[in-house]
Amino acid sequence: MDAELLRYLGEKQWVIDLVQHREHPAHYDHLVLPAWLREVPRGWLVVPLHVQGALFGFVLLAQSRSPVKLNWEVTDLLKIAGRQAGSFLAQHQVATDLMVARQFESFNRMSTFVVHDLKNLVAQLSLLMANAERHKDNPEFQRDMIDTVDFSVQKMRLLLHKLSRKDSAERNEVIALEPLLQRILHAKAGFGPAARLIVAASGLQVTADVERLERVIGHLVQNALEAVAPVTGQVDVRLDRVGEQALVEIIDNGHGMSEQFIRERLFKPFETTKSAGMGIGVFESREYLHLLGGELQVQSTEGAGTRMGMRLPLHVSAAHAAPQLLEENP
Repeated sequence: MDAELLRYLGEKQWVIDLVQHREHPAHYDHLVLPAWLREVPRGWLVVPLHVQGALFGFVLLAQSRSPVKLNWEVTDLLKIAGRQAGSFLAQHQVATDLMVARQFESFNRMSTFVVHDLKNLVAQLSLLMANAERHKDNPEFQRDMIDTVDFSVQKMRLLLHKLSRKDSAERNEVIALEPLLQRILHAKAGFGPAARLIVAASGLQVTADVERLERVIGHLVQNALEAVAPVTGQVDVRLDRVGEQALVEIIDNGHGMSEQFIRERLFKPFETTKSAGMGIGVFESREYLHLLGGELQVQSTEGAGTRMGMRLPLHVSAAHAAPQLLEENP
């Protein structure tokens, strides 16, 4: 949004004639256009889309098939059309945001009912297992039944854990990041190649709800472990300090993601490429980091891997302390 072209369109609200701009750049205050715009074949007019006086976007029109003479009436008509198009696009965006909010509301209602039913099923199946263990007549048949039921119970408990959302209010506290990361990596040790913890700055503390922060970081670590190959895969979790922020990077050499996927789908709730996922993990991670005053940055290359960078404000006392750097063997 700080690009020169966008600033110009936002301030002037003019229609830019690219042919006129090439011949008489002074007419547009010697505006420097981006290279990609100058190289578009048959590029002709840049029409700004304004919504309530603010720039919402712009449309690039190609040269007309038949000659059209531009005058103030034509440019005014294009400005009106641009405002109309901008208002429709803004309305579409608001409708999309409302739909996402309704999906979250529906998800919360659904999870409440599912959690209640699963609790009852788990209790009943657990009691069935206890009775079957004590009163088995055919040891082989009963043992097979117990194994099958036990497997079902474990699956439902896992689903219950994924769907449940605690009703109690979050409690923020001072959290030491290094022990938290060690605990997360220990819990993920059985899900793939062992992730390696690299501590470039020790003693870093942040203020957050420990369970939710652990869930957020754990989800991103789990994604990295699932993205790498079982044998040649490598996942590094790096802890460092940048100014008055803690930086937690999760780096893998997995299959990576395209720029289009990151831009259009990665942070979009209720969309996922996993067969058993709900598509809210990365969205929730980013939203919670924003809530804490931090951010989530993503760098990825298809076929080469992904780097997830989480920045979190340091705890006040830790932010003014000198960072303690660990000496590492080369």
